[in-house]
Amino acid sequence: MLNIQKTGRITAVAVCLLAAAFLVTACGKDATGDSQEDPSRVSSGGNTSDPSAGAPTDSAAANDPAASSPDLSPSASAPDPSVSTPDPVSASPAPSPPVTYPGPEIELFPFDGPVEHLFFHEVIAYPELAFNGGYTEQGYDENMVTVYEYNKMLSSIYEKGYILVDMNDVWSEYANDNGQRRMKRNTLMLPEGKKPLILSFDDISFYEYMRGDGFMEKLVIGDDGEIWATGFDPGGNPVVSQDHTVVTILDKFVKEHPDFSMGGVKGCLALTGYEGILGYRTQYDRNNDTESFRLNRMREIARVRPVIQQLKDTGWYFATHSYGHINIATASLERVKTDADRWLDEVGSLVGETSLFIYPFGSRLDGDDVNKTGPAFRYYQELGFRVFASVGIEPYSQIKSDIAAVICDRMHADGISLRKERNRYMKFYDAKEVFDPMRKSKYGNSW
Repeated sequence: MLNIQKTGRITAVAVCLLAAAFLVTACGKDATGDSQEDPSRVSSGGNTSDPSAGAPTDSAAANDPAASSPDLSPSASAPDPSVSTPDPVSASPAPSPPVTYPGPEIELFPFDGPVEHLFFHEVIAYPELAFNGGYTEQGYDENMVTVYEYNKMLSSIYEKGYILVDMNDVWSEYANDNGQRRMKRNTLMLPEGKKPLILSFDDISFYEYMRGDGFMEKLVIGDDGEIWATGFDPGGNPVVSQDHTVVTILDKFVKEHPDFSMGGVKGCLALTGYEGILGYRTQYDRNNDTESFRLNRMREIARVRPVIQQLKDTGWYFATHSYGHINIATASLERVKTDADRWLDEVGSLVGETSLFIYPFGSRLDGDDVNKTGPAFRYYQELGFRVFASVGIEPYSQIKSDIAAVICDRMHADGISLRKERNRYMKFYDAKEVFDPMRKSKYGNSW
């Protein structure tokens, strides 16, 4: 069993390093700019193209030499900035109260078995733009799934009896007989026949390099009080939709299937900070410390706050993914500390406290957090982080014996696993059945 776990972690890290190479290749360098007016509330009259509703055209990118963040210029031209954004909604009704599950009539049973954990990146809304033969195509094919696939995956996962749980509920901290702080696994109480599943979502920042490549561009609050997304369709028309992002699709799915979630839990959003969060350019750029940039940053911060609160109120929670998406396995201790501090300052100050660290690239603090507890790991633990998640091939977790911390693995729901690891993921979905026909055959399938 130990050898299998070790092999799985190495394989999964290799997958994540491919993703790292894609990020570095896909992004340009040192792009900065001022944002246009872009309120966080829009009219949510429908899910299809809506010329009356605009998408963001801002491009205020971070530049952090100390963190060596991925490069920042877009991979395709941004939408026409002449497209106007909608006026703010002065007053929005509160969204309908969610139907939470289970109700008092549902009997709960103790569960101490393994907790599965799947993670995604942002979904491809328009595959014809992502799979267009450009230099980013293969990276998108390997690291993302499409809206078509995501919907089919969620349906299959639900039909197989999984129920979403909060990662924060799986482990808790306590004082042992010696007064030392340690972590313990909690017994989950679940409806009969249900299997626990954690979903996490990496890099939900809507990076500049993704603009024009078939992704939405920002999360907003609609005039119905719910989370929507803005972007542009392949024809360049502005879109306001709940059908084109990981967040809004899962929101709708849980609304339609409340027994897919314990108490309305959705998932964990793992955020970097070097290009802001959730589509808002909230980052500080030391190389563009102008009055206009500072004012725009303050506007973006003000706009994202209600979006964050609405997410938290509807079952979403947050983790750090490092500030600059750095390789924490090879970075110096000083760089790791600087990056962690900057995330807390620029992102943690907005999303609130979290004890969750989802490793970028699947790398591990100090190069190995399984067999040792190095100085970088201890620094993060001292900052309040307790659960450290990498990438693997099974629901592996280990409670550290010398410190209050848990290390665990997540399985990667992406193009690589769809093409190459069908059997391993059959417990969730059949890759052959969910595979988007718009993916190109030249990258091959093992099935």
